[in-house]
Order: sequence, then structure tokens, then C-alpha cells
Amino acid sequence: MEFLKDFIESFGNIPKTSVQKLFGLAKNISFKKNEIISKVGHISSSFFIIKAGIVRSYHQDENGKQYIRTIFTANKTTGCLGSLITGETCKLTYECLTDCEFYQFNFKEFKKLIKKDHQIAMLYNRMLESIFLVMESRIYDLSVLNATERYLKLKNEIFNIEDLIPQYHIASYLNISPVQLSRIRKEIYSK
Repeated sequence: MEFLKDFIESFGNIPKTSVQKLFGLAKNISFKKNEIISKVGHISSSFFIIKAGIVRSYHQDENGKQYIRTIFTANKTTGCLGSLITGETCKLTYECLTDCEFYQFNFKEFKKLIKKDHQIAMLYNRMLESIFLVMESRIYDLSVLNATERYLKLKNEIFNIEDLIPQYHIASYLNISPVQLSRIRKEIYSK
């Protein structure tokens, strides 16, 4: 639980009593590579804190082409937040790209704690702010940065990404073709 304690404390000073309440909700689970943790059309009941591994969220069009929206790594939260908040079905699929270890939280039980413990409510607020900032950065990157800049930023965030997941997933996340990614990599590594 040391990892979970460190994760919680990364959002600010939380009293030990509140941390213990959160520990009571946390379920340590594992998923294998390619397993789905949340699926389009299903209503989510849990969110996850990634202890180890990589998860992607993606949309698949009617032709079967997949578009990766987000790549989640260790020390991040993941799951279909839209479904958790609205009670509606997920619009994205969340899939493990590697073997993963998580702390799983039942969202309804978490929300009950929020109503009883102001410190946990503040933690939830800071977590939502963090998620917002990540999504805002992603929108900015896709709108303003060119493909090479997006690739270099990803490499800076996950330096060994190419050793962890297939190139076509990286290309999809960058919103480019695998061929374009190969050209970018060739140009960068030839310098």
C-alpha cells in the first residue's frame, strides 16, 4: 500500500484517517496484456490507479480503425470517467497494452466517502483538476504541435515507449500513420 499512499499524497497532505478509509476501498488487481478494463457500450462502476503497466483508451470506427485518445502509465488514474459520472455507457474502450497492476476503486463507494470526509472530497477535486489539465494539454498538442513535436513530447514523457508498445499504437496516439512515424523516427535518429 506504500505506492497507493504515495499516489494519494502526491495530491497534497491528506490526514492518515482519510488515507486509511481510501485503503479500505482499494482492491489490488492485475490484468494481462490485451485485457479490457472498460468497454464501449458498458456502464462503468470502477476507476483504477495504475501501479504498473500501460493502458490505452481508444475509439473504433465502423471500418474497424482504432484511434487512441489517451495512453495511461504508472501513477495515473484510468477508467471511463464519463460513464462513472453520468451513469451512461462508455464511449471509449480501455485496454491494457502491457500486463498491468492496479488499485481498483468502486466509484459509488468512493462517492459515499466524499460525502462523509471533506479531505477525500478535496482529493477528488484535485484528481479531477489533474485529469482536466492532462486533457487540455492533449488537445493543445493535437491542435498546435506538429507530428515530430508530439512524438518528441511523448518520448520525453515515456522515454522507452518504443520498447513497451507497438509502433502502430504510438502512431495512432500521435494521430499519424505508422509510415509517417517511421519517417519521423528515421529523421530524428539520423541526426
